[in-house]
Amino acid sequence: MATDDQNQNEDQHQNQNESPEPADENGTELERLQVLPLVALRDTVIFPEMIVPLQVGRDRSVKALDRAVRTSQPVALVTQRSSEQEDITSVDELYAVGTLAKIAQVIRLQDGTIRAIVQGQRRIRLLDLLQTDPHLEARVEVIDDSHTKTLEVEALMASIHGQIEQYVNSGASVPPEVAVAARNIVDGGLLADMTAYSPEMSTEQRQELLETIDVADRLRLASGFLAKQIEVLELKGRIQSEVKSEMDKTQREYILREQMKAIQKELGEDDPGVAEANELRERVEGSAMPDEVKEKALKEVDRLSRIPSASPEQGVIRTYVDWLVSLPWGVETDDNLDLVEVEKVLNEDHWGLEKPKERIVEYMAVRKLAEKIRSPILLFVGPPGVGKTSLGKSIARAMGRKFVRMSLGGIHDEAEIRGHRRTYIGALPGRVIQNIKTAGSANPVFMLDEIDKVGMDFRGDPSSALLEVLDPEQNNSFQDNYLEVPFDLSKVLFIATANMLDTIPPALRDRMEVINLAGYTQLERVRIAERFLVPKQLENHGLTDENLRIEESALVRLIQAFTREAGVRNLEREIANIARKVARRVATDPTTKVVVKPEDLEEYLGPARFEYGELEAEDQIGMVTGLVVSDAGGDIVQVEATRMEGKDEFILTGQLGSVMQESARAGMSYIRARTKELGIDPNAFEKTTVHIHVPAGATPKDGPSAGVTMATAMASLLTDKPVRRDLAMTGEITLRGRVLPIGGLKSKLLAAHLAGVKTVLIPMRNEKDLVDVPEEVREQLRIVPVENMDQVLSEALIDAPRPAARIKAEREERQGRVARRPRRSRKKKDEAPIAATGDGPADQPPAGQPA
Repeated sequence: MATDDQNQNEDQHQNQNESPEPADENGTELERLQVLPLVALRDTVIFPEMIVPLQVGRDRSVKALDRAVRTSQPVALVTQRSSEQEDITSVDELYAVGTLAKIAQVIRLQDGTIRAIVQGQRRIRLLDLLQTDPHLEARVEVIDDSHTKTLEVEALMASIHGQIEQYVNSGASVPPEVAVAARNIVDGGLLADMTAYSPEMSTEQRQELLETIDVADRLRLASGFLAKQIEVLELKGRIQSEVKSEMDKTQREYILREQMKAIQKELGEDDPGVAEANELRERVEGSAMPDEVKEKALKEVDRLSRIPSASPEQGVIRTYVDWLVSLPWGVETDDNLDLVEVEKVLNEDHWGLEKPKERIVEYMAVRKLAEKIRSPILLFVGPPGVGKTSLGKSIARAMGRKFVRMSLGGIHDEAEIRGHRRTYIGALPGRVIQNIKTAGSANPVFMLDEIDKVGMDFRGDPSSALLEVLDPEQNNSFQDNYLEVPFDLSKVLFIATANMLDTIPPALRDRMEVINLAGYTQLERVRIAERFLVPKQLENHGLTDENLRIEESALVRLIQAFTREAGVRNLEREIANIARKVARRVATDPTTKVVVKPEDLEEYLGPARFEYGELEAEDQIGMVTGLVVSDAGGDIVQVEATRMEGKDEFILTGQLGSVMQESARAGMSYIRARTKELGIDPNAFEKTTVHIHVPAGATPKDGPSAGVTMATAMASLLTDKPVRRDLAMTGEITLRGRVLPIGGLKSKLLAAHLAGVKTVLIPMRNEKDLVDVPEEVREQLRIVPVENMDQVLSEALIDAPRPAARIKAEREERQGRVARRPRRSRKKKDEAPIAATGDGPADQPPAGQPA
């Protein structure tokens, strides 16, 4: 506590201030500069003429009030910048403008705090903080905010009077007497300060209003605040009105609904909920679903009738029963058992594809003789564009069944097949049941497209879910997770399509009957274009046979020079390209008639993209044509081999897989083991680096079927003997030189035929697969089955070295010890073909006949 001497000194210091300036409300003059005890306020701003109670609890603030009361001084009330700060130590921690206030009453409470009634008098500016202990004391300057009442001030005051009335009438949380009090205020500054009574005004906004000295600016600030609050209150009232209106509407509907129930009860009628449950019960009773399924459905209907109409469970049960009722229980279409008609329809829609057509006709024949027969589950495997999907539609049309298609490409979630359980919000059956419902029959033709592209991730394995669907022993009681009742899929004819077999899991592949669709021959493409593609594009482009006709020779060149594919999609695109250009001319002149000849194709399609028979122009050393197959069909590939001086090294390039690299090394080992018979210097390998390259290096390649091709390229390189350019080959090689069978023979021979190859070497054990090759291809290719590399080199190399067996036989014949001639009609297993003697051409069988 300050001593009395200190108090006298402070009083003398205050009396030494300069001339008296403003007067307070009692008429006494207030000195402009004063030293006063200071109370720091938290989240509170005091304005002049404002009488408010203050709860003071901090020790310094209590001592400051004690000092003011004891010396009968006013107190400086200044708001601190941070309300969380406990002790004030610097003037920067306080706002610059506060209020000079008179203490009207002080009440000391039992907890040591003070409740004081203070009345604001004048605005003051905080100049300096003189002391912080035992209480805050500051030098302040009294601000003169007197003003002249101008027309602008009067206009602003009138506007604020109206705004205050509108503010109070809009539902502001202030007493209605505020508007009356505001109308009686004639001082502009006091009217502006009155807006600080609004509870919506923040501490920062109040402080800004306190620091605004100019009365006109202060009135504008207050007017802006009131305008914003009026807008907020009006919006709030509008929202409350809408909510109340909606609640009134809901309550009204509820009352009316209850009254309707009472009226219906008096009339003996059922309410809508009961009526809906009765309707569902009648639908369940009238359906052909099995007894156990019907029993489950009726239990769900009974639950529906007992559940309140507002319960969300109502919608779940109703949807579930609707799904059960809408499935085609026992609904089947009658099969077309006229085999001639079935075959006719299949031939009308597709040219070729004899195997799948024959399989469908066989199934219909058995179906005609034995009524109860399980539907086959077929898998059409072939490159894109050969007609797998469209064949499924044709089969459905021929059999007189409904057709549904389900694309499996990119599916990762098992629930897509089996559905979600009803515990999930928005659960639905799987796509199998959904498509059965769409078909409207229990025996449709169901196509599972792109089954080789099914994915697998953390959500499950869809291919495992398909095991039950495609298993004839299990699919008669297929159970969807959503339905939770068995559904018979045994009468559905499932047809799956795929481009490759390798990516299909073995367990799933084992459940299907695989039918390979290798691709079309050139003649088949021409016939397909004439019978299907050209008429279809004429119709699509609004043309007739009179407007556009494409000669057969033009179609042949179109296939050879502008497309390279196993199917006919690109062929159809090119025909559509021609049709568009002709349609443009016909639109200008309707009498236009166009006949497209081979030499006209460049005019419509630009330069040729391919050369028919992309073979080398001449026989070359180390260059061999091989045959490959991929998901896009068969193709030819040129295998190149070269050698360089250096160390004994073997280089393989062209993105070759591990199996293909092992085949190349096996071929090299065979050649090094047969150097004497092939006429190769055994020491040549010590200073020679052999490099094998398979072009199209950006494309990964793998498989054993290029073994003989790479071995032949190395043999040609090391013997300096060229390879026939019009010859292609395929086969796997062993270390002993045997040629093992390969797959995809039909696709490879079709590719060779399309490329202009004349002779093809195939493994002897693949000779049985030639029955699948079209007769047109077999007639135009000279197909030579071989058993060992001696036969391959004898056919492929020009001026090939004679096999050791033949050399020995000729030597014995010359010496007269053995007199026999090698047979040409059939070679022994261990003998190679007869080679040329001396420098004459190789002895070869006639073209078109196997060696």
